[in-house]
Amino acid sequence: MEENPLASRGPLIAVKGAGDLASGVIHRLTRAGFPVIATELAQPTVLRRTVAFAEAVALGEMTVEGITARRADTLDEARALLSRREVPVFVDPSGAFLRAARPCALIEATLSKRNSGIGIHDAPVVIALGPGYEAGRDVHAAVETNRGHNLGRVYLQGTAEADTGVPGVIGGYSSERLLRAPCAGTLYGKRSIGDAIEAGEVVAHVEAAGTATAVCAAIGGILRGLVRDGLPVSVGMKVGDVDPRAVREHCFTISDKSRAVAGGVLEALLALLPAHWEYILN
Repeated sequence: MEENPLASRGPLIAVKGAGDLASGVIHRLTRAGFPVIATELAQPTVLRRTVAFAEAVALGEMTVEGITARRADTLDEARALLSRREVPVFVDPSGAFLRAARPCALIEATLSKRNSGIGIHDAPVVIALGPGYEAGRDVHAAVETNRGHNLGRVYLQGTAEADTGVPGVIGGYSSERLLRAPCAGTLYGKRSIGDAIEAGEVVAHVEAAGTATAVCAAIGGILRGLVRDGLPVSVGMKVGDVDPRAVREHCFTISDKSRAVAGGVLEALLALLPAHWEYILN
């Protein structure tokens, strides 16, 4: 069998996506001792940037609760980072690095809510977060991401709950929490993640054809998420998140939802990987 190019201290896990939910998974798996790599877009669209390893794409490195990720452009760079128990993050929209790395397990964590092209034969173990994939057909396991009784549940057959299109309720608010682009253009923030925000306040603006259109908060609270300056946005695109609980520290720690989903992923890995020890050991 061909040697794994990133062979290291344990079964290599690859995570497609490095947003806040994916970062909760990456953090838990790294803490549990797995070597983990992640891939992202050249311009990530993540809202909760203060707890997302996707920020390594723009900043070169990002630390979340004691775990550091760094941007990597080659497998050699990734190998060196893994030896230091850090997380390599590749810009890999085509999936070339995912294929070259030959991971023991692949986790689809883009939360696209549709099949993004990942299949059950892409790795010995393939796990998807949320709807869009059928466990037992498209992937080996799916993990529930919808808030509620089943959050974090592992499905070995069937699918996660369908996308409702309605954000989960936090502090009594649902859709009101989200900031959306009022028009297509380029977004620039007026406030920073962690700032206290009042209802009606201008948080950002979208520039298009020389005109700046305001993005205003519907409710008061703490600005928990905001996309990076200079990101091209489309009409109605999610660009920010106001947390009505107004606890600033929540902006800089992994969320309860991310931890629940990460627990489901760890459960699925521990259940499914032993069937592939021959592959892993080679």
